[in-house]
Amino acid sequence: MTPSAKPENLSAPVAQAGAGRHAFLVAAGIFLSRIAGLVRERVIAHYFGITYVADALKAALRIPNTLQNLFGEGVLSASFIPVYARLVAQKDRDEAGKVAGAVFSLLALITSVLVLVGVLATPYIIDVIAFGFKGETRRLAIQLVRILFPGVGLLVMSAWCLGILNSHGKFFLSYVSPVIWNAAFIVAMLAFGRRADMSHLAVYTAWGSVVGSGLQFLVQLPMVLRLAPELRIFFSSLTDNVRIVIRNFVPVFISRGVIQLSAYIDGLLASLLPVGGVAALANAQTLYTLPVSLFGMSISAAELPAMSSTLGTDEQVATTLRQRIAASTKRVGFFVVPSAMGFIALGDVITAAIFQTGKFSHANAIYVWGILAGSGVGLVASTVGRLYSSAYYALRDTRTPVRFAVLRVILTTVLGYLCSRPLPPLLHLDPKWGAAGLTISAGFAAWVEFTLLRRGMNLKIGRSEFPASYFARLWLAAAIGAAVAWIVKVVLPPLRPEIAAVLILVPYGAVYLGCTALFGVDQASGLVRRLLSKSRA
Repeated sequence: MTPSAKPENLSAPVAQAGAGRHAFLVAAGIFLSRIAGLVRERVIAHYFGITYVADALKAALRIPNTLQNLFGEGVLSASFIPVYARLVAQKDRDEAGKVAGAVFSLLALITSVLVLVGVLATPYIIDVIAFGFKGETRRLAIQLVRILFPGVGLLVMSAWCLGILNSHGKFFLSYVSPVIWNAAFIVAMLAFGRRADMSHLAVYTAWGSVVGSGLQFLVQLPMVLRLAPELRIFFSSLTDNVRIVIRNFVPVFISRGVIQLSAYIDGLLASLLPVGGVAALANAQTLYTLPVSLFGMSISAAELPAMSSTLGTDEQVATTLRQRIAASTKRVGFFVVPSAMGFIALGDVITAAIFQTGKFSHANAIYVWGILAGSGVGLVASTVGRLYSSAYYALRDTRTPVRFAVLRVILTTVLGYLCSRPLPPLLHLDPKWGAAGLTISAGFAAWVEFTLLRRGMNLKIGRSEFPASYFARLWLAAAIGAAVAWIVKVVLPPLRPEIAAVLILVPYGAVYLGCTALFGVDQASGLVRRLLSKSRA
């Protein structure tokens, strides 16, 4: 379609509140949860370093999280929210309650079966996803996974709560609730860290994770019940809307499964690297996912209910989607470009500030920096790609993203193997640097997927130009800021990593903000005006 009419009467309860405000609330919740996550990772680094226990713990956490991601937030956001949010916008609360209750019941049944199967089949799962693990590493990973699996169902139910809260415009609680999970995780390590060896401490930590999963679900449940008093957990038949959710669920589940397969392949290849490869890759991914979550997820999560609630003719809906995508792409880019440049140019400073403590040495920080720098290659594509995926889901097209995700996994697999295994020896590099090859190849695959998502969306809603000159100004400003930060880094005397990071990264951010304002970037100019007005007040 090639729309030309201006949208009329497109408002819905969620859309009227303003996606910008909702994105801020999502970002605020994610920021707090990610900060808690960074504290968690720092405590893990302190007690476990980059050892076989750290490898086992990171792999164990990844396995149940695969189920959470398959059945949790991503899938529910794409299949459940578009249907439920539209029912709320149409004020059909009775049907909305039936849909929400049916989805809860189906999720509870499916995840219960999968958790049981997962606990029983853990040794075989380990042999498939981390067949490089041998001896004590494998034994410990099996023990940890069996403990962690029961918490998966609770986390999936927590994602169900998120879908309801977001559809009612309540974004903050759902995204800040993981702070409780992180807190339980951290408390377990601090409580037993001084009186248990590393293997037993990992076990206690896994139990802390299960407790945190339950708390994360329970803290959201009261508000869900207040917002959806018509909720009906038991149902005698599937309504048409429930069938739509199920029909949308299948391709999105496959899409998420493909993405999880990509992460599985990375973990599998990392398990074949020298000791510490899995843990180092996981540390880099912790930092890499921070801007993806803060900016890509926050904006796309806020846009999905708004886009799904848009009412009007096909032309009006398409026009609104184009406008939302264009504005949100700029907002994402303004924050993600300096993040990518920071990972590439200043990743050692960032990594040392977060992880360098206890058993985690400066050499470990340099190793993680190399992996993190590779992830900067595809950071912009991954974050903006989330926004386009949300637009497809709002249009109830859940199949197109699946096809592109499959291609991304194929590229990730082939390029990941070539870059992580054969290339380091051919280039006379230490084999451990194959982990950086994994992130670089994944970044290239992300750009291919983004290009396809954008082209397909242009065919659906009409062509919109990508703001290339805008992004060029962002990259130039980030490069200037990084150059200034490097000068500061060179002249600084030896300092604690945390202090050095503040003295280096603050000038980097200030120069970036000043340059983007000077280059006429609207987001920067508005932010500078707000900062100046507050300073005068």
